[in-house]
Amino acid sequence: MTRTPLRPLARILRARETGEDPNHIEQENLRLRRQELRDTGRVRAELRLLVLALLFMSGFVLLSARMGLLAATEPVALRVGLVEGISDSRSDITDRNGRVLATNLATHALYAETRRMVDPQRAARELGRIFPEMDADRLAARFTDPDRSFVWVRTRLSPEQKQAVHDIGEPGLLFGPRKMRVYPNGRVGAHILGGARFGEQGVRAAELLGVAGAELYFEDRLRDPARADQPLRLSVDLPLQATITEVLTGGVSVLNARGASAVLMDAQTGEVLSLVSLPDFDPNDRPAPLTEGEPADSPLFNRAVQGYYELGSVMKAFTVAQALEEGEVTPDTIIDTRGPLRWGRFTINDFRDYGNEMSVTSVMVKSSNIGTARMAQNIGAERQQEFLRRFGLLDRMYIELSEAQRARPLLPDPWSELSAMTISYGHGMTTSPLALAAGYAALVNGGRLVTPTLLRQNSVPDGAQVISPQTSAQMRQILHSVVYEGTASFARIPGYPVGGKTGSADKPDVNGGYKEDAVLATFASVFPSDDPKYVLVVTLDEAVDTTGPEPRRTAGWTAVPMAGEIIRRVAPLLGLRPVALQEVEARLQADSRVP
Repeated sequence: MTRTPLRPLARILRARETGEDPNHIEQENLRLRRQELRDTGRVRAELRLLVLALLFMSGFVLLSARMGLLAATEPVALRVGLVEGISDSRSDITDRNGRVLATNLATHALYAETRRMVDPQRAARELGRIFPEMDADRLAARFTDPDRSFVWVRTRLSPEQKQAVHDIGEPGLLFGPRKMRVYPNGRVGAHILGGARFGEQGVRAAELLGVAGAELYFEDRLRDPARADQPLRLSVDLPLQATITEVLTGGVSVLNARGASAVLMDAQTGEVLSLVSLPDFDPNDRPAPLTEGEPADSPLFNRAVQGYYELGSVMKAFTVAQALEEGEVTPDTIIDTRGPLRWGRFTINDFRDYGNEMSVTSVMVKSSNIGTARMAQNIGAERQQEFLRRFGLLDRMYIELSEAQRARPLLPDPWSELSAMTISYGHGMTTSPLALAAGYAALVNGGRLVTPTLLRQNSVPDGAQVISPQTSAQMRQILHSVVYEGTASFARIPGYPVGGKTGSADKPDVNGGYKEDAVLATFASVFPSDDPKYVLVVTLDEAVDTTGPEPRRTAGWTAVPMAGEIIRRVAPLLGLRPVALQEVEARLQADSRVP
């Protein structure tokens, strides 16, 4: 930059020639120089202000764009819940009508930062008072350990407990937010839901992981952040589940049963509307597994799904259905029931003497072991296996519960003629109450196989045709006769016609043979019997009716009254209207008549 001198020689000389004061020239140049400096400074300041304004404007534009992007993003993206790399997202579970079965509750965890603690000994004593299950001395040792700076005290707190800890006034006791899995209906539906636990934990969040039941089976679906606000809707109906649980619990108490189960299934879709297993548990406080004794003694054991038993005479329905389907008999065919029936060194007897012969329908009504064994002899072991396999009774029964994947039936090896005879009346192979319910649904719904499911269905799924509609109609007539003429008389519910079959099976002994006076009683029922919409299977373990002069353990005295009371209560809840028995029997006879 070229600087102009304050006293230029040329101007000074001219000023002297003209008599001007040369000092004025210097003053004028100083004034011009100062003005130039002011103009330069002003331009620089204006440029700086412009740059600063552009920077602020750019920041506001970026912030606005980010806010707009967040506003346009799906809300679930804001509720992913990732804190410290841990996702606490988990969907609710509801029943078929949207009633909440499992949900999340905001709560807090308690931890200690020992370096911030003022009086760790007092804090440990106060925590021991608030939480009696805690060892105050051990807690104090952890608080005063010089190698510890962080101590987990409790993974979840109630609001009352949080306030009590807060009132201790210890700055080193801190709270971390948590989502806690809550089951508002307590024990109702425990074996369906299973339960959940905390997985990986951080100070600000913790994973919620399923440990059993639907919580574990649908783990990926429930933890999907994109579907966190979409409840998992099950096929279960909460009022039905609560009603059946209440009736079954009362029955177990009155009959001194070791345990029980009940499965209520839609005969057309395979939807499980209720599944109860006793003893049960509260999934809010899931107990530890048993380490000794029989598995079924554990409240965690799902008898309806995991329990594979010899179920006794309820299996006769499949023997009769096969004989009808393959043209071996008609409902009126006379069967030789003279006993005992001998096969080698083995004998087969009936519960009582029913005479030398009876019709196929009477074999079911009176529950003759000899009659069904003779039909099985004519059918043969190979054909019997193939028929039962079509119903899914020889394989693991599928349902959306993690426990179901580990249980499967026990089958005879080899499957001999004697095996075929004993299996015909429910001994020699095992099956589960759930599988039995699915099998009976196929027997009475027109012969179409159903797959049990815990998910609500919007339509009737396609299923294989396992027996003809004509055979199915005949089975409906026969099962109706069992209730109104035979061993299941306690299931006669005014206005709600019921069909079904009883089964009373001796329980195997772990040391071989069968236990004395230990019976597994089962009643497989369908209703309404002329147009079955629902199947109900009730099983009682070692139940005894002591109201008579002698103890009575058979299903007609134990499982049937329980099922009858359940149907009496749930039929109105299912929207079934009472009908006259004469109308029902007329329709059954018309449907079962051979064309």
